[in-house]
Amino acid sequence: MRRFTVIVLCFMIATVILMSFMQQKKQAAVRFLPLGDSYTICEGAKPAESWPVLLTAHLEEKGHDIALLANPARTGFTTFDLMQEELPVLDKSDANFVTLCIGVNDWVRGIDSTVFKKNFSLILDRIQRKIPDKQKIIVLTIPDFSVTPNGKLYGNGRDISKGIAAFNGIVTREANKRKLKIVDLYPISKGMADNDALVARDGLHPSAQEYAIWEKAILPVAVEILKP
Repeated sequence: MRRFTVIVLCFMIATVILMSFMQQKKQAAVRFLPLGDSYTICEGAKPAESWPVLLTAHLEEKGHDIALLANPARTGFTTFDLMQEELPVLDKSDANFVTLCIGVNDWVRGIDSTVFKKNFSLILDRIQRKIPDKQKIIVLTIPDFSVTPNGKLYGNGRDISKGIAAFNGIVTREANKRKLKIVDLYPISKGMADNDALVARDGLHPSAQEYAIWEKAILPVAVEILKP
């Protein structure tokens, strides 16, 4: 009986701590929710090395009262997966600052550009309907994975750089149409071609060092759009 009581008490304490932590996140002035795929969950790096975590920490250092609500991005996600799995997370949250990086897996799987455009547009519209300030969104272009050692394995005989550039054209046009800020990761990612330290052990994804480079490009844009 005593053991059962101890277990119950421990559970209650853990619940109180978790609820308190979640409440602190909800009380933050800036409530950040990154949406995307492996490039947002940061496959190839430790969670603490992910650019959303770094971005949150650096914004906090600059005086922003900010909380990273969650990171629902997953490796392999397409725009359809994001709509099915990540937008419900957005809907249940009180996020007011969102980043979006999606599309590489659409291209890899041969999803038609018209379908990608439709899905990408729907995603942006859903985000803008949800968050209070429709401009507090940063859109990230798709990196060029063809420059990595194993990138060519995922091209299926197609020109990867050309294909990703075409999808990025859609990303850019849809973001510009809504007057959203863009961080262009495509040219930045080219640096992985000449520096093995920027590529993860799988020979495909960026390393923690590369993600840190991305975060440095994202940070000033985030600072700009989060101005009071």
